[in-house]
Parts: sequence; structure tokens; C-alpha cells
Amino acid sequence: MDDHTGLLVIGAGPYAYAAAAHARAHGIPTRIQGEPMSFWRRRMPAEMFLRSGPDWHLDAAGEHTFAAYFEDRGLSSAEHDPIPIGVFLDHTDWFAEQKKLDVDWRLVTALEPLDHGGFVATLSDGSRLGAEKVLAAPGVGFFADLPEWVTEVPSDRFSHTSDLVTFGDLAGARVVVVGGRQSAYEWAALLCDHGVARVDLVHRHEVPAFERVSWGFVDDYVEETLRTRGWWRGLSDAERAAIATRFWQVGRLTLEPWLVPRLLPDVVRRHPGTAVTHVGNRPDGTLVLELSNGSPLEADHVVFASGYRADLAAVPYLAGVLDQVSVTDGFPDLNEGMETTLPGLFVTGFTATRDFGPFYGFTKGCPSAARIAVGEMLSVR
Repeated sequence: MDDHTGLLVIGAGPYAYAAAAHARAHGIPTRIQGEPMSFWRRRMPAEMFLRSGPDWHLDAAGEHTFAAYFEDRGLSSAEHDPIPIGVFLDHTDWFAEQKKLDVDWRLVTALEPLDHGGFVATLSDGSRLGAEKVLAAPGVGFFADLPEWVTEVPSDRFSHTSDLVTFGDLAGARVVVVGGRQSAYEWAALLCDHGVARVDLVHRHEVPAFERVSWGFVDDYVEETLRTRGWWRGLSDAERAAIATRFWQVGRLTLEPWLVPRLLPDVVRRHPGTAVTHVGNRPDGTLVLELSNGSPLEADHVVFASGYRADLAAVPYLAGVLDQVSVTDGFPDLNEGMETTLPGLFVTGFTATRDFGPFYGFTKGCPSAARIAVGEMLSVR
């Protein structure tokens, strides 16, 4: 064993940062392994904007918040509305500096449980690190969801939104975007910004509204997860469905109004209430997508704004522990403290949403997830 720590945090995104900072503040020796904010830096367009404001932050202590960053940098929230992704990334660097989060960029390639308790992680340079506990914060990049008919599209003719972050190569092209939520319409706007010939948006629901909405309703739900252990799972199916519907209406059926001027009317066409039923390939390379209403669409490229589906088995470094981790529909089965069925292994972020609610698929959940998981660690030390 080359080294040992009390807590190994695998990942260096928002949930990892929040948990590591909170653990250290409570005296837990903590190591962070991962490339800082790699998904946000590498798999999101540099020109995109956040849907949330500076009231969402990472700090469980409520000290080094996004608002505090704005004040420290002398930034005006009015002049950064919406917030560019670059500002958010600078804020995460600032947060790491304030919390003295010395991230080790070597990736964890394998994780194994030890017979007597604890874990050993193999790093990308072959060294081995022991840990009493592990908190895994796998980002959504492992879980891109694609429809079954993707196999009918040549591999060089489609992208998931998490893979399409530059758009110059599609200038002058005909692009079909499959999906109708924020990412679909924002990628359509980005494609317009970069001179595509046409964008066709295909989605099952009606055209969303474009208006400013408040995410304030999420606050009470997140606070309830802190007040009541296991609160989300204690709700009835009807109660959970009602909350999920509200999320759908605010977060999915209502999109940001700043997109509208960029959705050029002579370029963007919408096809609500439809789905792709067949894909053909012409000899000249043109894709022909047949829609459920009988309309054909000619395209040069397809963009899947189809979201993410949890699949813990898709996280390579967890292969060595999966036989001891109970999983349902791709999600780990977590206790009230975000601990898996393998003692000492915790999971936060998107893969915790089944047991803790949809708010944990957003950065809004970072501070409370840190408090829940670290609180569980402290209770059994």
C-alpha cells in the first residue's frame, strides 16, 4: 500500500467538492482523486449558460457560497444573468482554493473491498491507496441515454449532447435534435449561433413555454431531506409523482427565455408530439428520419438531447465492488445516510436520485448531500 486515508472521494465535480470540504471540516482525513470539474470543462460547451442563479452553491457550511464568490470577485449578478459556465467554473476553482481542496489528478481505475473492512484503490499510475471509507460521486457522463434506433445511424453521424461541445464542423449542415428539454433547445440555439443550415427539433411533448421561472420550491424539499431521515422514500407514490410532475413542469416544460432570440425562425423547425420511427441512409450519405406522423426529415447529423439513465455498472472503477452493492434499475440502493449495501461505500449525486429525490440531480443538492453522507460517516466512526 502506497498511502492511506480516512475518506477517499472519487471524482472532482460539485458533489465531490461539497462532500470533501464538509468531511475535512469535521476532522475526517480526506483524499480527492479526479480531474477537477472534468465533465463541466470537457463535455459542456464553453458558450452555454446555467439555468440556476448564484443562490445555488456547494458549501454545506454556508460560508463559501456562490454569492460570496460574486462579492469576492466584485461581480454583479445583474450583469451575469444568465450565468456563463465559465463563471461557474471559476467559482468552483475559488471554492477549492478557499477550502484547500488539494485534488490529486490521478484517476481511480479500480476499487476493491478489504476482508477486514475498508478499501484499496488502484490509481492510474499503478499506485495503491487504502481508505477506511469511500464516497463515489460519478458524474452523469457515464450514463448517456440513447434510443434503441441509434444503431441505424452511422457512428460518425450522431452525437449525444455530452459529446457535442464545439459546433464549427456542423456549419451549413442539416441537424436533427432529438429531445425537447433545455439541452435540446440550447444546443439548437448553439447550432444556430454557428451557422447550421437547418435544425429540426423532434420531441414527444408539446413545444415548451419560454419564460422565467422560480426554482424556489426546491428549497423546502431539500430542507425536508435534512430534517427527516429517509423522507423521500417515506412519501407515497402519489406524493413522489406530484413532486416529479412539478419538476417536469418547471424544469422541462418551461425553458429559459434567453434562448428565444437565438432560435432563428428561418433555421429552426419544431415537430412536437412526434418520435422517430425509422432511419434510412441514402447513397449520397443523407440520413432520412421518418417521424411517427409520417413526415420524413433529411439530415446530415443527429444530436441526442435524450438525457441520462443511471447504470452503476457503467462506472468502470466500481466493477470490483458491484457484487456487494445492491442495485435497482441501475441505481444503488442507499440507506438514509447515502451509504450503499457495502459498508463504508457512499454514493452521491445523480445516482442518489431514486432514493433521495430529483433535486440530487442538480447542484442544489450538493450541500445537503454532503451533510447527509458525512453525518452518516461520523455517526459510525
